[in-house]
Amino acid sequence: MMPRANPTHRLALLLGLAAALSFPASARAWWNADWPLRKKITIDTAATGAAIADPIGSAPVLVRLHDGNFPFTAAKPDGADLRFIAADDKTPLAFHLEKFDPLLDEAFVWVKVPDLKPGAQASFWLYYGNTGNSVARADDAKGTYDADTALVYHFAEHGTAAADASASGLNASNAGTAADGAMIGTGLHLDGHGAVTIPASPALAWAEGAAFTWSAWVKFGPPQDNAVIFSRADGVNGFVIGVNNGFPFVEITNARGSQRSQPAQPAVASGWRHVAVVATATKIALYIDGEPHSAIDVGVPALAGPAFVGSGHGSGVADAVLGGGNFVGEIDELEISKTARPLGFVKFAALEQGGDKAAALLRFGEEEQPKSWFAFLKNGYVGVIIGSLSVDGWVVIGILGVMAVISWFVMIGKALYLGRVGKGNELFLGEWRQVATDLSVLDDGDSAKAKSLGGRVSGENQRIMHAAPLFRVYHIGVEEIRHRLAADRNSKVLSARSIQAIRASLDGGLVRETHRLSSQMVLLTIAISGGPFLGLLGTVVGVMITFAAVAAAGDVNVNAIAPGIAAALAATVAGLGVAIPSLFGYNYLLTRIKAAQSDLHVFIDEFVAKMAEFYSEAADANRTITKAPFAPSEPPMPARK
Repeated sequence: MMPRANPTHRLALLLGLAAALSFPASARAWWNADWPLRKKITIDTAATGAAIADPIGSAPVLVRLHDGNFPFTAAKPDGADLRFIAADDKTPLAFHLEKFDPLLDEAFVWVKVPDLKPGAQASFWLYYGNTGNSVARADDAKGTYDADTALVYHFAEHGTAAADASASGLNASNAGTAADGAMIGTGLHLDGHGAVTIPASPALAWAEGAAFTWSAWVKFGPPQDNAVIFSRADGVNGFVIGVNNGFPFVEITNARGSQRSQPAQPAVASGWRHVAVVATATKIALYIDGEPHSAIDVGVPALAGPAFVGSGHGSGVADAVLGGGNFVGEIDELEISKTARPLGFVKFAALEQGGDKAAALLRFGEEEQPKSWFAFLKNGYVGVIIGSLSVDGWVVIGILGVMAVISWFVMIGKALYLGRVGKGNELFLGEWRQVATDLSVLDDGDSAKAKSLGGRVSGENQRIMHAAPLFRVYHIGVEEIRHRLAADRNSKVLSARSIQAIRASLDGGLVRETHRLSSQMVLLTIAISGGPFLGLLGTVVGVMITFAAVAAAGDVNVNAIAPGIAAALAATVAGLGVAIPSLFGYNYLLTRIKAAQSDLHVFIDEFVAKMAEFYSEAADANRTITKAPFAPSEPPMPARK
């Protein structure tokens, strides 16, 4: 047979089980309890997602938010509460918002995800929902890109020059024409009559054979002859990315002449295409939508001058070096790096930023909330209601809280007391049944023996029986009997008047014990009847204040009214929360009190009946005969001789 578990061990086990059920496991830790909502974002470069087999490394990931994957109403209007945390749920990730528009339910956020692996899954967390006034935006555009990133233009500006989001701070020299609804938010519109100039900078200086990566989203239109998308020139050296009748190309010009990449793929269809150029010391490769398109086996010449987006003509650069015409179309997300990015990096950018293609690569999990009562109360509907409570509501709920504490104190205390009463009564009745057949112990000369039922009860049982009303009433009866029999020690008879007086004393004890059993029950009746009315009062006053505030503001706004009404109704809920448990507890306790009172009535009737029978004249005569059955009535006759 297995040994019984120690009660302390059982309690510890139950507490541990409750803790395990009440709080999230370590695998589902929560970064910060002030952020009540989160989503898991998974990047899948395996066969189930984008199937990228080449190295990627750290990369800026575009997180597109819309009403299908993000509840904008749960976040701050400017997105200041957005936070991105690594998979360990501890490490914050650098990010910045290119756009956050809750009216259109659209946002573009760039997040730096370190060390992406090909053919694997990686994840990070999006936290939001902290709408407190102290929450500020945590954008870190410069931290979003690595040290090899020389320039990033989102072209999100309207009427101002493009701003560099990288650490270089290389802003454009002139403003271009904004194109809303571009590939990623706002882009740059090129009409063939102008260019955006990128000023010369050491960050963009290319030595001969320098490694670099150039990428952008380009919207191609009808076929154009030798249209220049991007160009740089320095003396006789030049570098051009362009398109000729639907075929993108890269062209290098130096003292030995010009070399242009020859397409190995069909012409590019109109629409948005991801164009990337990766240069090493001996090769410059052109990629379209992450796939190789053409290349030239030569390094870039030395270039340190300005660069031009859309054209090179009219910008002080010799036409003989650049050639070609101005590009007509749109450009978005121009990025230049000082290193040759791996093919996996280029393909990842093309797929991950590509709108409909990104769905297979980037997946959003379900909305999650912290699995704890504290977080639920703080951040859920309860938190909204508490935050909207007015002073009068707090006063009413405070009073109801005091009433609730008192009522629970009374119910718990009374239940424990009645438990002791029931246990003591049960123990006393068991001993009384043994004494009731012979009440001679009641008039025993030893008072302590009489009160302890002939010495039958002692120690722990006597302590338990002291809480029994029956035991205390029994004491009253014993004292009354001993008092009346003490006057005539030779007689063990109680007159009818004495029995009636003893009955009156027992009834007095019954009344006192009934009062003790019913003490403090009136507090429960007050909670039952007064709690709902106090709650209703708080609700009515709260509704009045809410509508008065709306009338003063002169603006009927459901979002302004709803929290006030909800908070006002909280007072009624609090009142019912006080009354309902009190009602159940009152009825339960009242049933047990009535049972204890019935036991008192039955015992008193039985005690008086036994007492009248035992101390009657007939019973006393019987006891006398029993003690001397052969007592002679006259002296004995002398013996005959």
